[in-house]
Amino acid sequence: MKNNKTFLIFGDIIAVAIVTVVGFATHGEFGISFLSRMAASFFPVLAGWFLLAPWFGLFDEQVTSNSKLLWRIPLAVIFSAPFAVILRAGMLGSAALPLFTLVLGSTTTFGLLIWRVLFLFLYRNKNGAQTSVRVQQKVD
Repeated sequence: MKNNKTFLIFGDIIAVAIVTVVGFATHGEFGISFLSRMAASFFPVLAGWFLLAPWFGLFDEQVTSNSKLLWRIPLAVIFSAPFAVILRAGMLGSAALPLFTLVLGSTTTFGLLIWRVLFLFLYRNKNGAQTSVRVQQKVD
């Protein structure tokens, strides 16, 4: 169980990183010179996500192993995205734009959903294989 939680956390970080890089690349702002601005988006999103995701049970094995509970991801992002945008605006000394909040929340949700569905697939395959081994051992 501890390994699954570590794997989820690592995957969430990678998913948010990919969404951040893709977001900047779509605006033609990809390169070393944009790393500080990427960090100003990346770290607030992570902060918001890791502050709120546990409250929604998104690291609890009973929740992460149930595809019917994937709806909790967008729900958590609804609350974490405004926090991230306000934190980002404070870091950059700029305004927290509602449209940016919507786009950031949507793309973050999309990236995290893709990752969590992949995790669910891997989790089920891993546990399905263990179950069939246990059944095989009982038969022998």
